[in-house]
Amino acid sequence: MEEFARGKRSVVYRDGNKIIKRESLKSNAINRIDNEVIWLRKLNKQGIGPRLLDHKEGEITMEIVKGAQIMKWLETSHKKEMIIVLMDILKQCRILDEMHVNKYEMTNPYKHIIIMKKKPIMIDFERCKYTRNPKNVTQFCQFLMCGKVKNILERNGIKIDRTLLKNALIDYKKEQDDDNFFRVISCINY
Repeated sequence: MEEFARGKRSVVYRDGNKIIKRESLKSNAINRIDNEVIWLRKLNKQGIGPRLLDHKEGEITMEIVKGAQIMKWLETSHKKEMIIVLMDILKQCRILDEMHVNKYEMTNPYKHIIIMKKKPIMIDFERCKYTRNPKNVTQFCQFLMCGKVKNILERNGIKIDRTLLKNALIDYKKEQDDDNFFRVISCINY
């Protein structure tokens, strides 16, 4: 096993085609790995996240997700594949919202969405929690509207009407239904 990554709450090792994540002994966070196991069990049934392979107290084993982090991928991709991937991410965010799950990293998902063979895979669910008012769709839309991302999208002919999207997100926040979600995604013009 080789060390693959180190975070605030865990250390990640690579073992062949598997990732093994262990709680960091230096972290004050309690039961973060166990929390990720709980959520991955639920989310894998919805086609979200890396496949959970095994777990024991303080350790989780998942399939390895090979690909590019979202920003790097956006910088080298073309319009058609961008649209497919962005719509897939928004649909996954919608599923999380419907399940009342808040992922927390969606405004800044640079390390949390890996594109593997034109398929976006969200990773790192250790901070997930149940909430009455999840914000995954709204947070990811904020990411899409930030300067660098917006510029990449516009260079590829994808335009987002900021005012329309803001209004659609306000309505979506009040009522997270299919109609308001459709209004949100229809603000992305391509």
